[in-house]
Amino acid sequence: MELITLTKHLNTINVPRRGDKIYKEECVYSFDTPDSPTGLYVSLTSFLGLGQEHVMWYYDKTSYPVYLHIKRTRKEIPSEEQGDGPEKKITRLAIGTAGGFMPDQQKYTYEEEYNIIILPSFWSIPYPSNDLPDKVGLAVKTLIQMEGAWAVAQVEAVANTWDGEVRSESKHAANLKQLDNGKKIPPSGWKCEKCDLTQNLWLNLTDGSILCGRKFYDGSGGNGHAIEQYHTTGYPLAVKLGTITKGGKADVFSYDEDDMVDDPNLTAHLSHWGINIAQMEKTDKSMIELELDLNQKFGEWVSLQEAASKLTPLYGPGYTGLTNLGNSCYLNSVMQMLFIIPDFIGRYAQLSYEKKTLQIFQQNWHDPASDVNVQMAKLGFGLLSGKYSEPPSKSSTDDELQQGIPPRMFKVLIGRGHPGFFSNRQQDAQEFLLYLINLLNVFVTKSNQANILHKDEVTAYETQKKEAEAKGQKLDSNTLVRPRIKLSSCLESFGRSEIVEQFYSSALNEKTAAHKTTRLASFPDYLLIHLKKFTVKEDWTPIKLDVAVEMPDTVDLNFLRGSGLQPGEELLPDGVTPPPPVYDVVLLNQLTDMGFPPNACKRALYFTENRSLEAATNWVMEHIADSDFDELFVPPGVDLKPEDTFVVDQAALEMVTALGFTREQATKALKATSNNLERAADWIFSHQAELDVQETDGTATPTQESFRDGNSRYKLVGFISHMGTSTMVGHYVCHLLKEDRWVIFNDEKVALSENPPKELGYIYMYQRID
Repeated sequence: MELITLTKHLNTINVPRRGDKIYKEECVYSFDTPDSPTGLYVSLTSFLGLGQEHVMWYYDKTSYPVYLHIKRTRKEIPSEEQGDGPEKKITRLAIGTAGGFMPDQQKYTYEEEYNIIILPSFWSIPYPSNDLPDKVGLAVKTLIQMEGAWAVAQVEAVANTWDGEVRSESKHAANLKQLDNGKKIPPSGWKCEKCDLTQNLWLNLTDGSILCGRKFYDGSGGNGHAIEQYHTTGYPLAVKLGTITKGGKADVFSYDEDDMVDDPNLTAHLSHWGINIAQMEKTDKSMIELELDLNQKFGEWVSLQEAASKLTPLYGPGYTGLTNLGNSCYLNSVMQMLFIIPDFIGRYAQLSYEKKTLQIFQQNWHDPASDVNVQMAKLGFGLLSGKYSEPPSKSSTDDELQQGIPPRMFKVLIGRGHPGFFSNRQQDAQEFLLYLINLLNVFVTKSNQANILHKDEVTAYETQKKEAEAKGQKLDSNTLVRPRIKLSSCLESFGRSEIVEQFYSSALNEKTAAHKTTRLASFPDYLLIHLKKFTVKEDWTPIKLDVAVEMPDTVDLNFLRGSGLQPGEELLPDGVTPPPPVYDVVLLNQLTDMGFPPNACKRALYFTENRSLEAATNWVMEHIADSDFDELFVPPGVDLKPEDTFVVDQAALEMVTALGFTREQATKALKATSNNLERAADWIFSHQAELDVQETDGTATPTQESFRDGNSRYKLVGFISHMGTSTMVGHYVCHLLKEDRWVIFNDEKVALSENPPKELGYIYMYQRID
């Protein structure tokens, strides 16, 4: 009977072809997978995967009757068969990449069972079966063999994955000066020339001196004699003894460039001092190994993950973890934080989940994995329903806290078209948070939901620098102490008046100095505070400012409330056409030849009034960490108009429209950003009032945005922390105040927090106290 019925439905069955998206990893509307107790149903018509809760609804909507049911069973390998070798050592500050924190894949085996299901009766036909029609057999075989949509996206994402350990070639390597002072270095038995230390020793490649390195946080390391030698002599390159291998690899540090570097001539440089690398063996830990050891014992990794505490796992609604999909911890932390906001919960979880997906399905039934509303609802329901956060059975031998849910489709959809968020590289949580909120403002049905959030960027660097220097501490990448400052100091710096040079005043019709003061026009339900702990060195290398900021549980921000136009103040007149800025072409070319971005060079020449190359270069170096350093330069007080002769870049236009923007929006954005693809989407997000116009009597008027407002008192309800020294590597965790207790969300692990490290956060969320 089943085979006869199957034959009647042959016309509904499709054989997958190259380019078809096959969603066989998980349900497009839930986080049910082949590993779920009820398995996964994949339509042999559309190739969409459905959990058991959604497959009948999908059938009622489409009348697609035939599905491949995939049920995967995990079986633990007996301990005696797992092998008794040492645990794989972590060698990189990364997750899901070679050498990094890798999930244990050697404890289990997986068995898959396939059946062909015919709805609505759920008749089942085992696969493989000799009696299947050829078309059905080919369709199922092809579907099983082809890569799923997630796997295909992963291949695309990994194609340009950045290796966080790639080191730049030192500028000193090619022409390094080496003295002929008669020194020869023995193959072992080294000791610091200025103390008795025999570990953490560095050979200066110019004069052959062997001296100890810097002291580490835990008191180990050295006495800093190697860097003292550099300050005395200026000899820039040193190699760490004990890290030299037969392959010619070793830890080489450039004091001048203030970073670990690559020396392609290392073999020759070592030979000058009588060192034959063919006879060398690695006997000491590399700097990255030391950093990992220290982090795991003393540093942020222990504090932020609360590794020193016995964490009690939590389960149930609101306590579901998110699986790390290869350096996606930034996404996991941000989504956990957003889904404590009532508006997000109400929109994506507490409303009728089925009703919402039905409504969206009518508009976009062919590919719900590409609909922002559907995937946000899916993620919200997954995190808050408790369906995917159940405690293990008493008989379970699994030592994991919980499995967590993998946000595969959400990550692919949100990151599509973005070179960073689509990849498997580590990304900055604050940049992703702003990107996501802006994206929701465009794609989500218009409401006040996104306007509950404001963002303060608190620049802690100058405050931190002044307070550290007052204590006799040098604040740079060599700093080995963690300065402590107060949030109040950061906020005072944020709200302090600053002078804007070369401001064009339409009232005076000339350039003058202006005072700029930042205030908040309204106080939203939730306030996000971003501590700008990352900056860049002179060589554009990003570094993290290791500082502890004392964050209060409650704060009153009334002193930051804006009061609008004051008595005696007048708005600058409109309609005055300023003279275009003039740049010295010779100086501009010289600056760009030095490698600085064109917009930064224009800023430098504008604010130094084209005085000299030295003045412009100094300005660039002083402002290299500014957030708008490389943004399109518009002189202060000037509203420049793009040239009427602008021609849109068609390739860029197609890329922007592929993100879901209209052709008109994309054209305006590219025109405003001079065809800069990376900045075009950001421009759209920040100019919604201009783009969302309503025609009234033939006149286009911009829509008015409304923002919630209330009193200025807030309480701390969540924070995201970053571990590691660079935005490109490391790990993010999230702490949330739920039910009057702090909870740590460390990817799929969710537990009661015993010691929330509030002073080490990166992004903080405060809730207004009514």
